[in-house]
Amino acid sequence: MATPSATPPAAPHRPDPLTLEVVELIAEVVARYHEEYEEAAAGHALTGAQAKLLSLLALEPLPMRRIAHRLKCEPSNVTGIVDRLESRGLAERRADPGDRRVKLAAATEEGVRVARSLRESLRFAREPLAGLTDAERLALRDLLRRMVP
Repeated sequence: MATPSATPPAAPHRPDPLTLEVVELIAEVVARYHEEYEEAAAGHALTGAQAKLLSLLALEPLPMRRIAHRLKCEPSNVTGIVDRLESRGLAERRADPGDRRVKLAAATEEGVRVARSLRESLRFAREPLAGLTDAERLALRDLLRRMVP
């Protein structure tokens, strides 16, 4: 004789309409950012992956393994991207001063200049953000920080 189940499984919680709208708006912002970033990269004859890696290197030299982790790709992919940036004079490999066995990828001066130009060419959010008060931009920043661990 089969025993009846105690209680049916709870239905998954459905987000409220406001949450759904916020999620859709975030998705639209992300999509527009990626689209404009790809266009900016192409303007410098770079792929999106090359531009993203160059932007990371412009902040600080990084070991290949950490770059791969940040870009969520295989270290062999990073090697190829760094090779292409290096051939254009935008990046270079250096020994890690803390561990000479480790190679760091670093942006050259020209690479830093190109990375800055890429960042400055991203216009899609600049105008809407300029329409917000300082207090509104601070509130938006703080809310976004809470969403990103």
